[in-house]
Amino acid sequence: MYTQLEQRGMPEPPVNVSTLRKMKHDGEPIACLTAYDASYAVLVDVAGTDVVLVGDSLGMVIQGHDTTVPVTVDDIVYHCRTVARGLRRAFLVADMPFMSYTKPGLALDNAVRLMQEGGAMMVKLEGGDDQVEIVEHLARHDIPVCAHLGLKPQSVHKIGGFKVQGRDPDKAQQMLASAKRLQDAGADIVLLECVPNEAGRVITEALEVPVIGIGAGPDVDGQILVLYDILDITQGRTPKFVKNFQAGCTSPRSALEAYVREVKDRTYPAPEHCFS
Repeated sequence: MYTQLEQRGMPEPPVNVSTLRKMKHDGEPIACLTAYDASYAVLVDVAGTDVVLVGDSLGMVIQGHDTTVPVTVDDIVYHCRTVARGLRRAFLVADMPFMSYTKPGLALDNAVRLMQEGGAMMVKLEGGDDQVEIVEHLARHDIPVCAHLGLKPQSVHKIGGFKVQGRDPDKAQQMLASAKRLQDAGADIVLLECVPNEAGRVITEALEVPVIGIGAGPDVDGQILVLYDILDITQGRTPKFVKNFQAGCTSPRSALEAYVREVKDRTYPAPEHCFS
């Protein structure tokens, strides 16, 4: 019906949920990155990135906090709105900040804000079985949802730091069960953070929806990294799964293109970026 809006003079239409499902079905890796402003959004988009996340990681890389916990809905709305102005093809996802989805009604109100005011096309929330009701409620109101399992940065104070999740077989099995329940509740994407390769592979093979990994091994359907990490802007210790794509490149755009290329040909992540 809205072909003229989808094409917008582009060689290929904008990415949507159906595109991502087809990419999983066809075995085409999905390249994802975070972005926080219009200028970088343009570069991320023209580099060929499929999905752009306005992550609450902005609390650390933009605002200078030690965790993502201080980030507010207003913060995400603002940054999402600026990123949306720079995108043409990529699919825009926005994080639901800490404590912004504790109840179905609250989650729906905040998700609507992220979509109406921020221009997001999907919202992402952290949690397992405890979020099934929330995902069902959002999906019932046609809100696309990305569920986030594994290491959950908003729970860093509860779990005692940034640690690999799912090494224990029982924990890995629980994560798989949660992923299936979240999919059945209506989640359109599952994101896995900091899990062993085997957990990433098993969950990806078990789900019909795309599985995006950040430190989840090479066998997931797609990869996501924090923009500032791959451009070597982040100072100090970076996670094991991060690769500096700026090294050897002459510009940020060429670094982003290198990232997309390596995700697509599956040379990233290499063994040194993975957890066993």
